[in-house]
Amino acid sequence: MTERATVDMWFDPLCPWAWITSRWLLEVEKVRPLDIRFNVMSLSVLNEGRELPEQYRELMSKGWGPVRVCIAAAETAGPEVLRDLYTALGTRIHLQKYELDEALFREALTEVGLDPELAAAAHTDARDEALRASHNAGMKPVGTDVGTPVIHAPGPNPDEKVAFFGPVITPAPKGEAAGRLWDGVVLVAGTPGFYEIKRSREIGPIFD
Repeated sequence: MTERATVDMWFDPLCPWAWITSRWLLEVEKVRPLDIRFNVMSLSVLNEGRELPEQYRELMSKGWGPVRVCIAAAETAGPEVLRDLYTALGTRIHLQKYELDEALFREALTEVGLDPELAAAAHTDARDEALRASHNAGMKPVGTDVGTPVIHAPGPNPDEKVAFFGPVITPAPKGEAAGRLWDGVVLVAGTPGFYEIKRSREIGPIFD
């Protein structure tokens, strides 16, 4: 890949694996000719109607707040604001272990120069149609039997994108190591009929 490409990633701020993948992609931007565009999916939408353990069901109930705030921010300031807002939210959620409450949302919104009153979006379904549209745009091409991270990578033909769940990695590679992993993603995305490489996870997320 020599021409500059746009790569879309779909994230839910709750997901630690998506957070690590997003940090890897930002590293890839530094060493490969691509731009990362961030989009919102929702684990709460994905898991609607499913039988879930009680603890995870409670998390999915809380999970509506962050994605609703992200959609409100994107509608207010444009989708490009999601890059910085995701960083502000994810840093607090995954690294600083904030509670998923309005104080978190207001602080993150303020950091990226947005009106902290947008935090009120967490408590209303007024933008859920837009949330579902963003979610579906990311998830339908890859299937609903996966979660996040989801990326839409350059495919075998010009203007063709291939949707993948993953890569699921820990910790996020840095520098040229990040670039080499991206080269592998491009290679498999350009292989017609390629679907999956997978192994069992033996360690949890490492936020390095």
